[in-house]
Amino acid sequence: MEIILIRHGEPEWVRDGLSVVDPPLTDRGLLQAQRVGEELHAEAFDEVIVSPLRRARQTAAPLLGLQRRKEAIEPFLEEIREPNWHGTPEELAAAAYAEEKSRAAEDRWLGVRGGGEPPRDFVERVRAGGTDYFAGLGMHRAGQRLPVWHLDQPDLKIVIVAHSGTNGVLLCQLLGLDPVPWEWDRFVTHHASITRLQSFAMGDGHTFSLRRLSDVEHLPRDARTA
Repeated sequence: MEIILIRHGEPEWVRDGLSVVDPPLTDRGLLQAQRVGEELHAEAFDEVIVSPLRRARQTAAPLLGLQRRKEAIEPFLEEIREPNWHGTPEELAAAAYAEEKSRAAEDRWLGVRGGGEPPRDFVERVRAGGTDYFAGLGMHRAGQRLPVWHLDQPDLKIVIVAHSGTNGVLLCQLLGLDPVPWEWDRFVTHHASITRLQSFAMGDGHTFSLRRLSDVEHLPRDARTA
């Protein structure tokens, strides 16, 4: 089984000095999305699933259009839910994240002040959603400590268009790594990057290999952003 994780293109997080919730892509982000579609459109995929947030949907649109696919939204792919900062000065969000990053490691499970989704809840939501989604494909963890999976259809090829944090949680789940409250910083993936995992057979199941992380070779150098 091959699983391809795509991070959304560059979003317009700030407009006129004010934070934007669920932002659209910038012009550069739209270019990045187009290049992702052109890079992957000739590959045959069994499923392409997308986060419900606008930046991910806009990133997936060129690929879906080129392959004449309908949009398939999976709510569990939504990024960690921030406080409602829409229309507030961008410095407010920046200060909240700076404070959160200054804490001791375990305290970061509490998340940023002012509301939003705690990282522990976020990780549990994405992992539970991933478990259910993969089970629908005939894929589940074998009954042992090591990250060995039972695959009914080991030849499937799946694309997931989501976010840095969401994709980080899924990477850890597939590779058998313990979660941390900073998944978006553990695996650094650039906007519109492509990450590939490939399963291979063991004596008692399959496990996943990280073949490529945050590939941006399809993007012009002046269109590569983090």
